[in-house]
Amino acid sequence: MTVRLYALDGCPWCEKAADALDDAGVAYETEWVDALHSDRNEVKRVSGQRGVPVLVDEERGVTMAESANIVEYVERTLA
Repeated sequence: MTVRLYALDGCPWCEKAADALDDAGVAYETEWVDALHSDRNEVKRVSGQRGVPVLVDEERGVTMAESANIVEYVERTLA
């Protein structure tokens, strides 16, 4: 399984998404992003926007933003 979480250090919404992945026992990689929105080109490339968190589930072809959506997806699909 290849799951990636784009996150910003100290971001409470990113921590919420990471906690959901950890609680579900999902193996994932964290891609730490720059604090400046204008420097988040990788996030923009994969998701079409520069906000975080962004979850990419390559196995299922899913890319999503917003911590609440990510938590729901993890609980319903990956747990």
